[in-house]
Amino acid sequence: MKAQNIKVACSSCSLRELCMPAGLEPDDLKRIDELVSTRRKVKRRETLFRNGEPFTSLYAIRTGFFKTRVASEDGRDQVTGFQMAGEIIGLDGIVNEQHTCDAVAIEDSEVCVMPFQRLEALSREVKALQRHVHQVMSREIVREHGVMLLLGSMRAEERLAAFLLNLVQRLHARGFSQSEFILRMTREEIGSYLGLTLETVSRTLSKFMSDGIVEIDQRKVRIVDPEGLRRIVNPPGC
Repeated sequence: MKAQNIKVACSSCSLRELCMPAGLEPDDLKRIDELVSTRRKVKRRETLFRNGEPFTSLYAIRTGFFKTRVASEDGRDQVTGFQMAGEIIGLDGIVNEQHTCDAVAIEDSEVCVMPFQRLEALSREVKALQRHVHQVMSREIVREHGVMLLLGSMRAEERLAAFLLNLVQRLHARGFSQSEFILRMTREEIGSYLGLTLETVSRTLSKFMSDGIVEIDQRKVRIVDPEGLRRIVNPPGC
């Protein structure tokens, strides 16, 4: 993993609206520009941080895709989330000042490094930044609740439909198509995240294809019938 001391201008970044608070005064934005001054390139399959490592920074993903994972008691890796450009990772390390999971790039990626002590000090002075940090933390709690719902009460079809809808919604917020995307993660990784076997993921995707809901060509996915996916997640009459 390479660190580059390149000046990163949040004020001119195309992802600014996703990972920085809106409505900042020019002077406040300049101070944030000074805070985020380092980029790191992380090659595919390399780790940004590991479970047990000291927590020092939060990371805003500039390009690429990551997965977070923890090791289960039997030694298997359990995927706990997928993160994309414009999202912030590393929040797991705040509570005990050390990371509790691994963050692994699933494609060549680049992150902006935000030293947490400096971020914390600046957020006490810039209220909009403080509010934004709280919103990021709250969003992570809401995401955890969503995962619990997925794993606790949904059938395989519902889990996979909800996953695809969430993924395309997040990509669309970044300017991508509402219906077509590339699956950056493997089916095995999707299964690990959703609590499903590889065979179940493949069988369910094949059913979606035969039902005319999606078209899949290797990793290229096209959602043909988004309402069909929504009906799977929220059946009529529920």
